[in-house]
Amino acid sequence: MLKIKDLNVSYGQHQVLEKIGLSAVKGEFIGIIGPNGSGKTTLLKTITNVLKPTSGTIMIDGTNIEKMKSNEIAKNVAVVSQVVSINFEFTVKDIVLMGRNPYIKSSESVEDINIANDMMKKTNIHFLKKRLITRLSGGELQRVIIARALTQTPKILLLDEPTSHLDITNQIEILNLVKKASTKGMVVIAVMHDLNLAAYYCNKICLLRDGCLISTGTPRQVLTPSNIEVAFNLPIEVMHNNRTNSLYVMPILEPLNEI
Repeated sequence: MLKIKDLNVSYGQHQVLEKIGLSAVKGEFIGIIGPNGSGKTTLLKTITNVLKPTSGTIMIDGTNIEKMKSNEIAKNVAVVSQVVSINFEFTVKDIVLMGRNPYIKSSESVEDINIANDMMKKTNIHFLKKRLITRLSGGELQRVIIARALTQTPKILLLDEPTSHLDITNQIEILNLVKKASTKGMVVIAVMHDLNLAAYYCNKICLLRDGCLISTGTPRQVLTPSNIEVAFNLPIEVMHNNRTNSLYVMPILEPLNEI
């Protein structure tokens, strides 16, 4: 469904991504991890054609995105940005219906409204549909933005730190929701900072450092002490939970009295 080959991206003379290669098939949940400034957000922006690569290709179902119109890209790719700021007093229903914009020619159809209602129910915000977007909590707003993205009925869902600024309960609710979307056949690619949440939810992880992809594979293949120390300059210990078939990444910290 998605194939990225030899992708290079620069801001002026500064190269941000170098020879990135990545492929994704239906149903995959891919986590993009790496230290600040490693090019994670830039990669998402390039997949949506917001940023133009200096070289390389991004293909969706065999078509180069540079040959796709913006409306066609919007039907294939939906984005949940890291920072969402909506100052106009739209209702929740208005915001979610905006996800149908790529399909609407004059006014929304019954089908558009039904899809929006369905996604509001699936994201547990239907009871908020008449609430002003400016009157929501952080967790509620994040669910609204994800509902809007799902209302686009995309093949690929991109999320830039979807759980930032959320408490642990809302983090789990959001990631459960996104994981469910991937199990329905959608490709989900999420920039994540919490390595343990990435290990639990993702079936593939891409580790970036200084614009280069230094490791890609399953969480057990990527989240190794050597890879993490190279990427983050931090010694870690990896513990495996065989009962849940998951792993935990713990930094090896010096005793406080020795710092």
